[in-house]
Amino acid sequence: MKDKMPRVQIYTDGACSGNPGPGGYGAILKYGKMVRELSGGYRLTTNNRMELMGIVKSLAELKKPCRVDLYSDSRYVVDAFRLGWVNSWLKNGWVKGDRSPVKNADLWKKIIELSKRHEINWIWVRGHSDNEFNSRCDRLAVEASRGDRLAVDSGYEES
Repeated sequence: MKDKMPRVQIYTDGACSGNPGPGGYGAILKYGKMVRELSGGYRLTTNNRMELMGIVKSLAELKKPCRVDLYSDSRYVVDAFRLGWVNSWLKNGWVKGDRSPVKNADLWKKIIELSKRHEINWIWVRGHSDNEFNSRCDRLAVEASRGDRLAVDSGYEES
């Protein structure tokens, strides 16, 4: 079954002017010759939330189970999955080893839920380097953060 799953590449990035401050995410989904760009901006959020939001929005776009190569310049995100932090947080009721609550649990939970139907390979890329897709995502995120009609990041503003 997994051999027949479509292979998709996803690149994501987040940006924030101030931390917290206005922020945005940018994402690129590639499947064969098809390329789709996504972005969105929020009036008050954090950079880490925007890193996660790009992944949430990207995975939500996939209509059927896929093999995903997900590229992010956020060690926070990639290490959380590759090193198993997310599994520990989930097992421990969203509390870290130092007994403090996991930040952005709302978005981590969404990513976990969206990830269940996919096979995801989490790949770290150096930010602001020569990766054209990461650079494009950064531009999309910054542009989105400067938009006129910024959405409310209810997960941040209402917590």
